[in-house]
Amino acid sequence: MTIQEQYELLEKTVRGYNPAADFAQIRAAFEFADKAHDGQKRKSGEPYIIHPLAVAQIVAEELKLDSESIEAALLHDVIEDTPATHEEVARLFSPTIADLVEGVSKLTRIQYATKEDEQMENLRKMLIAMSKDIRVILIKISDRLHNMRTMEYQSPAKQKQKSLETMEIYAPIAHRLGMQRMKWELEDLSLKYLDPVGYEEIVSKLSVKQKEHDAFMQRTQEQIDSRLNDMGIQHIVYGRVKHPYSIYRKMFNQNKNLGEIFDLFAFRVVVENVGDCYNVLGVIHDIYKPILGRFKDYIGTPKPNGYQSLHTTVMGSDGIPFEVQIRTREMHEIAEYGVAAHWKYKQNGQGAGTEGKYEWVRRLLENQEGADAEDYIHSLKVDMFSDEVFVFTPNGDVQNLPAGATPIDFAYAIHSAVGNRMVGAKVNNRIVTLDHVLKNGDIVEIMTSKNAKGPSRDWMKIAKSSEARSKIRQWFKKERRDENIVNGRSSFEAELKHCGITMREVTDPEVLPTLLKKVSFASLEEMYAAIGYGGFSAQKAVSRMQGELQRAARQRQAEQQALEAAAEPKPKEEPHAAAPKHVKSEQGIIVEGLDNCLVKFSKCCTPVPGDDIVGFITRGYGVSVHRADCPNASLEKRMAPDQSGRWLKVTWGTDTNESYPTILEAVCKDRVNLLLDISAALSTTNTFVLGVNTRSTEDGFAICRLEVRVRDGSQLTALMNKLNQVSGVLKVTRPAG
Repeated sequence: MTIQEQYELLEKTVRGYNPAADFAQIRAAFEFADKAHDGQKRKSGEPYIIHPLAVAQIVAEELKLDSESIEAALLHDVIEDTPATHEEVARLFSPTIADLVEGVSKLTRIQYATKEDEQMENLRKMLIAMSKDIRVILIKISDRLHNMRTMEYQSPAKQKQKSLETMEIYAPIAHRLGMQRMKWELEDLSLKYLDPVGYEEIVSKLSVKQKEHDAFMQRTQEQIDSRLNDMGIQHIVYGRVKHPYSIYRKMFNQNKNLGEIFDLFAFRVVVENVGDCYNVLGVIHDIYKPILGRFKDYIGTPKPNGYQSLHTTVMGSDGIPFEVQIRTREMHEIAEYGVAAHWKYKQNGQGAGTEGKYEWVRRLLENQEGADAEDYIHSLKVDMFSDEVFVFTPNGDVQNLPAGATPIDFAYAIHSAVGNRMVGAKVNNRIVTLDHVLKNGDIVEIMTSKNAKGPSRDWMKIAKSSEARSKIRQWFKKERRDENIVNGRSSFEAELKHCGITMREVTDPEVLPTLLKKVSFASLEEMYAAIGYGGFSAQKAVSRMQGELQRAARQRQAEQQALEAAAEPKPKEEPHAAAPKHVKSEQGIIVEGLDNCLVKFSKCCTPVPGDDIVGFITRGYGVSVHRADCPNASLEKRMAPDQSGRWLKVTWGTDTNESYPTILEAVCKDRVNLLLDISAALSTTNTFVLGVNTRSTEDGFAICRLEVRVRDGSQLTALMNKLNQVSGVLKVTRPAG
């Protein structure tokens, strides 16, 4: 299909659901984007304009949005990737469209200290734009969906990075907005690259049993259809097999194989009104045997994203369990398209005030005030992306909290004053501990006292929602500043001592301003207060300062050496220069201009034969060999006036050692037998292992650090490729710096 044909298809799609759209402006947006992206290519080799056209097609076909959304989708990359500016887009189209495009763009022009900081700012910006106009996120999700559909043209590392970001951020936002169809496709496409072996296994097994599954669904559908027709209930019924990621997650979480998945099939019955929903439920329970504890009424208690349906799991006549979802047409629209189903079309393209339904976006932003990047992203995942639990106040009001929530979360969800004065809690009229995990349907009563001393610091560890943790932090920040400063200083000094750094080094007037800039505080006292109330950690403060302190120490050392060298008498020159002699390698390293010098391999980047390398003259330890891409051997450091004379050209000789130690780091999806499979991969490549260190993270990942001995770069590459093939391994890197 040519570019022009693709544009004509877009126009035809929009005309089909919105004949009053401003087609002159849509064409102008297409022509502007086409001209702005002229000469740019995608990784597939196609002209870049193909991508904005495809995104606009998704916005029109899947979400049926207004003219402004179509124009913004066509223009969504012009501010980021071309010389076009916000002002130019606002002038040619409208300020609203310019804001939509700006909201969809990423903050690519700003440098951040860490990847977490960059990700946090991108998310914050997106959420702020989203709270003003929900169409920002609808276009952004459409953009990500097309990128995932064409991910095969990217490098394996990029595929995994983008897929992980999609799985952690974009699919859950689509879920929170009720956009189930897009959420499923994003999850399946991400799984394809994050665990290709697991994905292929599920798809191939489903393919083998497709005829069997189709026959079962046909029989069941006919049974339901026939009975509802006899009852005179107007309806549509259809069945489907769960999508691959849904099956994968159940297999992973419950450690089951495909044959043990409880509800592999789901049937959907769409009826005319709410009364018919409950009539159909009675019919389903009459035909099939309901499974106890597997009924959910989301019509009486809708999900926060507006989802409504009756869910029941029953045992079929073939002895196969399956789920039935019963809903009205309107509920079905909302379930499939979420917020987009609410969008009303008006002449000016403005939505009918649906943003009020998404107050949770603003709450997410407010709750993160004062949090650092890592905590922000973790809290965001918990608040926005975890499953919900629905509990009741004694008056019967519903509160939705993250799964695993405790009475502390409930109290702060009611009001910060209730949380701060809480002395105990009752669940279903029985007194419980504050770390009691709440379940669906619990009736929770908070006991308060005017004489309560306020929250305990331990509550920060018990609270699950960021709203509760934020309110506890704010209380400590306001009420206990002096105590926070004392506790914060104590924690900071203990961490300094642990890292072998003195307080005098930190308070040195020459380096203190730079150190404070690294941790983003105006004074040490402010930093102590933040550490004291839990808004920042001592470990993070010291790790951010450490690099600057080491740089300052090296600078002082170099200055001292220069003074010593200047004070030494220079040797007399020989009348005749000696003939150049053959230089031997030391440990496989040839040092230009030096012979028989001590050589050591730096532990920060662990070079092996085949790596580009440079040498650094250390004080008293000979020449230290670094990889050329090591941050400690960056071009900036090598060109620094105080160090330029200490960097040497070094090369690998022909007589290298039998093996060299190096370090690999694997980021994995945590699972049973992960370490066993990694060990098997190491064994098949005959790799000598010096040590293995693994740690699990709270969000279900594992970081595996491997110390190995390898012959050269080719053996190391083969090993990394082998590890990348292990199920659950997301990324294998060589740490440096």
